[in-house]
This record gives sequence, C-alpha cells and structure tokens, in this order.
Amino acid sequence: MPVIDLKTLDERAAILAQMEPFVGENLNYLAPIDRIWQPTDYLPDFAAENWQQQLTDYRAPAQGLSDEVLVVLVGDMVTEEALPSYAIALNLIARDYTGDSDRPWAQWMRGWTAEENRHGDLLNAYLRITGRVDMRRVELTVQHLIAEGFNPRANMDPYAGLVYTSFQERATKISHANVAKLAGSQGDANLAKICLRIAGDESRHEAFYTRMMLQVMNLDPAGGILTFREMMRGLIAMPGRLMFDGKDPDLFDHFAVVAQRLGVYTVHDYASIISHLVETWNIAGRSVCGAAAKAQEYLCRQAQRYASHADEIRDYHLKQPPRQFSWIYDRMI
Repeated sequence: MPVIDLKTLDERAAILAQMEPFVGENLNYLAPIDRIWQPTDYLPDFAAENWQQQLTDYRAPAQGLSDEVLVVLVGDMVTEEALPSYAIALNLIARDYTGDSDRPWAQWMRGWTAEENRHGDLLNAYLRITGRVDMRRVELTVQHLIAEGFNPRANMDPYAGLVYTSFQERATKISHANVAKLAGSQGDANLAKICLRIAGDESRHEAFYTRMMLQVMNLDPAGGILTFREMMRGLIAMPGRLMFDGKDPDLFDHFAVVAQRLGVYTVHDYASIISHLVETWNIAGRSVCGAAAKAQEYLCRQAQRYASHADEIRDYHLKQPPRQFSWIYDRMI
C-alpha cells in the first residue's frame, strides 16, 4: 500500500474525529461488563467439591477431536493470544495517547481489547485442561508471535485500519463458527459452545467496524473507496502470519493449508467477505470520479476474481504432503 502524504492523513484523522459522536452512539456494540460472559462460565469449577469429576467429564469429549481440528484450534488460539500487538496497531484509530482518554474512539478500543482478551484466555484454558496438545510448544509460539509484532499494512491510514478490522473480524467469526461445527460433529459440545460464543463476539465487533467504515464512505466516498482498493490490491495480512514454534519457519502456511482442507477458512470465504463489504458499503452505488471511479470498478470485480480461483487453490491444498506439527507432539497431518 503506497504511503499517503501527511496532509491526506491529517484530513482523514479529522474525519474520524468528526465521527466521535457517532462512535459514542454505537458503544452499545460492547456488552456490559457485569453481564458479559467470562472464561470460567465455560470451564470446570475447581472450587466445587466434585471438581475432579467435573474435570474428568470435561476432558472426555476432547479425546475424540482429530489432529486436524486440534491444529486449527491451536492456530486460532495463538492468533487470539497475540492481542497486545493488535491493540498497539489499532491505536492508529483510537489515538489514545494517555491510555485513559474518555473520547469515544478510545473507549471503544479499550472495551474491544477487554472483550477480545477473554478469547485467548478461554481457548488457552480449554487446551491446557484437555491435555491434547503440547502446551509448552504452543506457549512458545504465542511468545514468538507477540515478540515479532504485527503490521496490518495500513501505513498510518486510519481508514485502512477500519477496512482491516471490518474484514478480519468477519474472517475470525467464520473461522470460529466453523471450528464449532467440527467440534460438535466430533462429539465435543464444550468446545462447540466455546467457539460459537467467541464467534458471537466477533460478529458484534464486525458490525461496529463495518458501520464505522460505512460512515467514512458517506463522509468521504472517494477517500474511502481508494483506501479499500489499496487494501484489496494485496492479500489482507492475516494476524497470525508471523507465528513460529521454534521449528517450522513456514508454520502459518502449513496451518492455513489444514484450515483450507477442513473448510474452516477458505478462499471462497475470502471472496465472500469482499463481496459482503462491497455490498454493505454500497461501493457500486457511490458517485465518484477519476481514480476513485477506477477503484470502484476494480472493487466490484475483485470478489469474482478470487472466487474463480477458489476451487483450484482448494485442490492444490488437498494435494499438499503431510506436515509435522510440534503442537500435537510432532505428529504428521
């Protein structure tokens, strides 16, 4: 994505500042803390007298999960656990330089961070309790990913930050919901409930960011369309793409192949997200000219471009040789 000049960045920051009252009206996309779920709601009660029986009953269904499901679950959990990097990157939008600003953008970002924080906590606890994976190797992967950092390739453009979050929240919703289906089909109702609950949070977060970017499109259609096009010119940077377990330098690519094979997150999903955003933001219906009009035409064709290659890419992944994953004690899948 090309670097944007400082004048344009200042103008876009001013648009987001202008939106502060609108952001405040939409803070209800955050659930009240006193009523929202917490990880302990989905785990055995270790303070109960029968905690040992609860633990035994909780672990039993997880023994039926396939190695493939465990790998995509660990990959999703590692991605969720790298939340500190995402919070830092998204301060591009909030501009909360004191850390306790009462501005609506800052309130949203802190509330979003608090809600997202529970996802990694719960998935981590689930995996640890079930004993199905090598947790030390998983923890090493988390530390590597946070230490490596995260670049959404927004190049200081706050519009790009909103495009990215709109896309990525929908992608994570799809991924968690599909893992829930797989868990249910393999007999683990505990994991199915966990993943569906997390997908529900991602759905609320997606709705907020998509609504914010829609407002940007209404206030600055040319700028919004140009930024959307620039983000779509390359693949959306997956937040876990720098994951490393100390062994496999191509770990994310291998994880992604398993996810594609299982149908957890596919090129068809990627194309469907583009199509959804183009429709939701009314890209085709906006009156723009010049470079923005060319970007508009490009965006309206982009989903079909990906969809036309989706089956070919799926078939390619299906033909990939088995890989060794340290997360499951170096077993091959």
